[in-house]
Amino acid sequence: MAELDLQEIGGSAQRTAEQMLRELKSGVAGLTGAEAGRRLATVGPNAVRTHQASPWSVLGRQLRSPILILLVITAALSLFLGDATNSIVIGVILLVSVGLGFSNEFRAEQAAEALHSRVTHSVVVTRDGSPREIDVVELVPGDLVQLGLGAIVPADIRLLSSKDLLCDESILTGESLPVAKDPAPTGTDAALSDLTSCILMGTVIQSGSCTGVVVATAGRAEFGRIALGLGEHQPETEFQSGLKKFSFLLLQVAIGLTSLIFIANLLLHRPLLESLLFSLAIAVGITPQLLPAVVSTCLASGTRQLARRKVLVKRLVCIEDLGDMDMLVTDKTGTLTEGRVSFTCTVPVDPGISNDQLCTLGLLATEADYSCEKVTTVGMNPLDAALWESAQAAAFVTAAHQRLDIIPFDHQRRMTSVLVSDGAGNPTLITKGSPEDVMRLCRTIPWQAQALLDEQFDAGSRVVAVATRPAPGLAAIEPADEKDLMLVGFLIFLDRPKSNAKQSLEKLASLGITVKIATGDNARVAEKVCREIGLNSGGTLTGTQIDALSDPELSEAARSASIFARVSPEQKARLIQLLRQNGRAVGFMGDGVNDALALHHADVGISVESASDVAKDAADIVLMDKDLGVLAEGVMEGRRIFANTIKYVLMGTSSNFGNMFSAATASVVLSFLPMLPGQILLNNLLYDSGQLAIPGDRVDKEQLLAPSHWNIGFIRRFMLLFGPISSLFDFATFALMLLVFQAAPGEFRAGWFIESIATQTLIIFAIRTRRVPFLRSRPSLGLIAASLAVVTVGIYLPLSPLGAVLGFDLLPVPFFLALLAMTVIYLVMVEFAKQWFFSRAAQQPSPAAHPRGRTHHLHRRAARFSVPASLPSTTVRL
Repeated sequence: MAELDLQEIGGSAQRTAEQMLRELKSGVAGLTGAEAGRRLATVGPNAVRTHQASPWSVLGRQLRSPILILLVITAALSLFLGDATNSIVIGVILLVSVGLGFSNEFRAEQAAEALHSRVTHSVVVTRDGSPREIDVVELVPGDLVQLGLGAIVPADIRLLSSKDLLCDESILTGESLPVAKDPAPTGTDAALSDLTSCILMGTVIQSGSCTGVVVATAGRAEFGRIALGLGEHQPETEFQSGLKKFSFLLLQVAIGLTSLIFIANLLLHRPLLESLLFSLAIAVGITPQLLPAVVSTCLASGTRQLARRKVLVKRLVCIEDLGDMDMLVTDKTGTLTEGRVSFTCTVPVDPGISNDQLCTLGLLATEADYSCEKVTTVGMNPLDAALWESAQAAAFVTAAHQRLDIIPFDHQRRMTSVLVSDGAGNPTLITKGSPEDVMRLCRTIPWQAQALLDEQFDAGSRVVAVATRPAPGLAAIEPADEKDLMLVGFLIFLDRPKSNAKQSLEKLASLGITVKIATGDNARVAEKVCREIGLNSGGTLTGTQIDALSDPELSEAARSASIFARVSPEQKARLIQLLRQNGRAVGFMGDGVNDALALHHADVGISVESASDVAKDAADIVLMDKDLGVLAEGVMEGRRIFANTIKYVLMGTSSNFGNMFSAATASVVLSFLPMLPGQILLNNLLYDSGQLAIPGDRVDKEQLLAPSHWNIGFIRRFMLLFGPISSLFDFATFALMLLVFQAAPGEFRAGWFIESIATQTLIIFAIRTRRVPFLRSRPSLGLIAASLAVVTVGIYLPLSPLGAVLGFDLLPVPFFLALLAMTVIYLVMVEFAKQWFFSRAAQQPSPAAHPRGRTHHLHRRAARFSVPASLPSTTVRL
């Protein structure tokens, strides 16, 4: 597109609208479809992210694991010091861990890519002289764009016209107050926050409407530059933070133990090379080497399970956040109701107004362009769209009315006002909006109006009030003109509750999730819907009541209240923030433009595929089918993943710590190494391989009833109790081999190798559950098979022809009888210790809520400007 004089947004702000249209070779009819296609091919898509499943990025994430880096360093040192056996064993561990983690995560990303591609974010543009909806990534410089309340600005745009336009630019400038915008050119050298004639990519239309011409897209836009600068690295979640803390704990233990072993062996005048290799083997042996593979397998398995249910998880770790949720605040429309708003009837309250006339007044008070022959509902809110799609709208005569001015709907006023002129040139002000707000502005209200309104609210109908007044001499209107109105009637709409909403909410309640409703509807309507779906109300707070309460008062009141009615977007966000301060992990589910603020402030933002673009943009998780029951399944999946991950962590740390402590002690006491470095690594490889079946293991029901969290103190206490128990039986094995069988070093190592494999592998069945294993908690068949296979291989190897190569000698038959008895005693002792440990005070207190920062919001917003392909370099340069 070199022939076009593309301007930076600052330069565009100084030019007139007409100049910008000429420079961009555009006009009032917009671009032609052919020209738009040519420009798209030249400048690339309007995208700053790719959701393409990239094998290289997945492989890079696998290789960045601290545990794998430790393995690489150890393998390199072993090879440098001449121990090829150690290097080979470590290399096998690396290949298994990286290979399994890569294959599972890449498959999960491919499933996520397919779902992500189904979530589209549209914008209304004028092409070939008529409005049409296109995906935001298809936007090109020169496109004419129409934007209204709640829209995410899809590119850097020079305004051509605007009406009462306010823009929230906090994501770029940090300013919390909205900025007024109009098409008048700005002065030279204006700061980004002073470009009042332009609206910027990634910002939000807070009120009003506008049309404009696209100046810059993708990486050339201000938001695009920032988003590209952040890269693809996502903000850290609570789960990732826990993993990091756990890795630091392992690092502390490994450094302390290996340093002591190395120093002790040197003081005992052991060979330097042997001491160093043994210390390195202990460092590797104490770490759960396949933790990255297990975590990736758990998350990938969960993603695939949810993908089958058509749930889009924007990031794998969001599944963990979903399982962490213990409170859900949800909008009513489209989540608890079907979301298919239908216009049912008119209810006039003025005897001089007929049903048809009331419907006509309602149609006139919409933001639709009825100056054209065919009115389009593209970009219209659901209530206005339902009104225009009704049978009554077919009788509307477009030529009989002329709109002189309009005040668009906003969530503070909750109404729309228009100034229209009839065929005789008489101007009339028509206001349409929430009954409470419209009736407050009326001079007179018919006596029967309130009774009729209450009747509709009690029936669960959505009601819009219509009021008018003559407006002689007015050519334009502003909010101050919305006064002295006369109520003429109500427009009645219906949005039925979902048939399965009751069962879904019961399922959420069984998971320990408190459900609250936050809606812009009337309190009676919300209470009616809640009664129909069986949601027990703990009380109702209205927006007016919320504004009258201080933060501490509202925090206390919000704990018990179940319904928040007639609340604005800002009030929803305030409620979410206060509920999170109480230590709850709060999810918010909504699908409207008025839900975006709350979605951003929640720990987990949840929306549906049919939601408004701004809602889908703000959400972490998108339900492709509007089935609230899927959300409950997602919560269970998140908790199952965490439970299985923690199983591996607890088993790995306790068993590894016990074995390595035993090895460290024996290396100091014995005249020979209790196990060779390669044998230690082989032992851990076999043990960890059996644990790869954990992601598919069953989880006890009680582990799904409440969220679990990382608790490093809990893991440390678990390790320090069960690790020494493991060491106690290791020492018993040492005594058996030395005092009873007078074992040579090769026999000693073979005996301990087999005992270690048997005890630490079979202990999985005790540690995986707080119940009595097998009798009250059955493991999965995969875990049983994997564990028995590992024990079989562990017993066979020292007895096989490979035994001599690995440094093992044959064992006497009585040893295996003693091993069987010791294993049974060990498992019984662990079971008693487990019951004692878990009977103590609560081991896992809930962590404090984690705040959402600006970077988190930037990444969320950037997700809407995403394509399933590599971004061309021109996207960044132009």
